[in-house]
This record gives sequence, structure tokens and C-alpha cells, in this order.
Amino acid sequence: MTHDWCGWRDATERALYGPGGFYTRGEGPGPAGHFRTSVHASPRYAQALATLLGRVDASLGHPGELALVDVGAGRGELLTGVLGALPESVRARVRPYAVERAPRPAGLDDRVTWLAELPAPGSLTGLLFANEWLDNVPVDVAETDEAGVPRRVLVRADGTERLGDPVTGADAAWLARWWPAPYDGPGLRAEIGHPRDTAWARAVRTLRAGLAATADYAHTRDTRPPYGTLTGFRDGREVRPVPDGSCDITSHVALDACAGPGAEHLTQRQALRALGVDGSRPPLALASSDPAAYVRALGSAGAAAELTDPAGLGAFGWLLQPVGGSCTGLLAP
Repeated sequence: MTHDWCGWRDATERALYGPGGFYTRGEGPGPAGHFRTSVHASPRYAQALATLLGRVDASLGHPGELALVDVGAGRGELLTGVLGALPESVRARVRPYAVERAPRPAGLDDRVTWLAELPAPGSLTGLLFANEWLDNVPVDVAETDEAGVPRRVLVRADGTERLGDPVTGADAAWLARWWPAPYDGPGLRAEIGHPRDTAWARAVRTLRAGLAATADYAHTRDTRPPYGTLTGFRDGREVRPVPDGSCDITSHVALDACAGPGAEHLTQRQALRALGVDGSRPPLALASSDPAAYVRALGSAGAAAELTDPAGLGAFGWLLQPVGGSCTGLLAP
């Protein structure tokens, strides 16, 4: 790590993905040891993705090979869960890919192709899914000065910040369109999201036909937080973001800016309910007729309720991007 001043985008890139970075070290439990995602909350999440993959398969006319691409795959937990939840008729045709800059974990299913970069554009047919990936695509941060002028925030490896030059060019154009300051004055912050727009567009282009979907912490133009969302996570706790490789560095995603033509924007609660994840309690009569089944159903309902909680994981944004003229309306109510 360097103690030179630089923008948050460069500092985050080094801290997360450089040599010995937070995501590239390879040892330990990986992201699951530092924060809880939907993947780690319940197997119901992987089961829902298996249902979505089945719908993609049907919409594509059951191709001979069906790609399942997990972008930001961590240690492969989601792919493992989805493969285990698929019926054999689908699983036999699935070609799973994990896209992750960390080394391949030991013990992962041999069928999984582990890649450090996305597959070639237009090379696959199937489902591409990115769970909490875009929030870790590094971006610069802007803050308004005393005159209300957005300036690039510079940072050192110890987390100390200062204001740099005014934001110009493509960064300024993105802010003006997608995250204008709500009022004139100092201290207003924004994450400049166009690198995520570019990253998502490239991910979508991986498919020649199918569905690209991403789920993440998100906001839209009418709900942008005036002081930004940049933060860190370590050992299951939210911490001050320090770009020294010791913690995750993340910020919420402007999903509306990422959306391409024909994209559908849902909450996770809406998406998972459309995929059969229901947090309703089982009928009380089951407790008398089959107590063991009641306990299992109650546990499943509790997990579903966590995934769809509108004050928690259920408030995540889902962006669905059909590719190639198929796979539209797959989560229609």
C-alpha cells in the first residue's frame, strides 16, 4: 500500500484487488467471514436462483448447453447451492462459471470453470447473475466545497482524506445526469458510478442470449443519499473505510444508471416472491399432525422472511436485463 494521495477508485482497486488485497489473498473464509449476504443467509436464495435458471432454460427452448455465470463468486457458495437445487434434467446441461479474482477454492465442484475475468462477449447462452458484485467495483468519490463545487476526494492508505481538483469531464457529466447535488453547500458527497455502468454493460455482453441479473445495495435518482454511502466491513461489523487491504470497501449502486434498454428494476422482496420465496408461517394444524414437518416449515419461513424483509435484504435492488429477444417477463407477478 502507498501513503501517497490518490482518488478512492485507485485506492480501492489496490486495497481490494492488488497483491495481498482483501479479495485476492485467497486464505480464510473469504467474504462470508466479514459480512452476511443473501447467499449466506439461507439456501432458499440458491433455490430461488435455480428456479430462475429453469425459467431461463424454458424461455430459451432448452438449449443443449446452458451457461450459469456467477460474477463475484466469492468461494463458490452460490454456484454450489444452485447446482444442488437443480433437477437432474437441467443440471446435466448446465455449464457453471465462477468469475472471481481470488484463487479457486479447494474442494469446489470440478464442473465449475473458475475465471479471473468475464468470458468473451457473446460467447454464452443462459443466466448471468451478480450478487453484491457492483458495490465492490471501485469508484471515485466527490464532495462539494464551500462554494458548492464538486471536488474529487483524495485519500491515503490510512483513510485520511482531503479535497482535490474539481470534478470534470465524464465524471462531471455522470454526476449532472445521475447524482446532482440536492442543494448548494459544502460537505455533500456522491460516488461517481460510471465505472459500474461500464462493468455491468460488459457483463451483459457476455451473453448472446438469456438473462443478466444483478442484486445489490442500491438507490435511484430520486433517493440518492446526500452524503454518499462509502463504508467498510471487517469481521462482520461495519467499520470506517480504510484502503489498506484490511477491510472490505463498498458503496451502494446507482442501478438505474446501469440499466440498459428493456431492463426491469425490482426490489429483492418482489423478485424472490415471484420465484416462490414466501415467508408466511405454516398452518398451525401442521404442528399437531406432523410436528417435525412444522418445525422444518417454520425454519424455512423464517429464512424466507429474512431474505424478503423490506427493512433488510428485501430492500436490495434487482436489475434484470434480457438479452437476445428472449427471457422477458420471467418475474412477472
